Amino acid sequence: MTLKQLIKIEDKAKEVWVVSPSLHYDTENKDFSELVSVNLGQMTKYRYIVPATKTVEKNLKSYQKMYNVSDEEVIKNFLILPETEFNPFINEIAIYDASSECIACSAPAMEDANDEVIKFNAETSKAMAKSFKDLWKKYKRVNP
Repeated sequence: MTLKQLIKIEDKAKEVWVVSPSLHYDTENKDFSELVSVNLGQMTKYRYIVPATKTVEKNLKSYQKMYNVSDEEVIKNFLILPETEFNPFINEIAIYDASSECIACSAPAMEDANDEVIKFNAETSKAMAKSFKDLWKKYKRVNP
């Protein structure tokens, strides 16, 4: 699948859970940033798990300015975990509508020339959604 096809999935989603090593797509990709802006205006629920890196810190400030998001909303919608040695190897994962049809996809952390996205099967998607939810609840102590 391609990024354009992924944008169509995200456009229809009511809830989007993202695991991102950098917040690149939400802050530096024009197509996704426009979509996130529209979706936030339509009350699409976004939740993010990101590492505590300088890149994420910079991009999170951009995110707040781009989407007019308060510090309180960042606290509510972002789980910021410690940086690890694995960050350079982590792809971006997005989970759409985890409590209903549940679609999970993976893209490179930054766009590349081939524009390919992996769409996981239903079983893997549900397992990823469960892992996201478990991790979120462990640190936030509430459902995402």
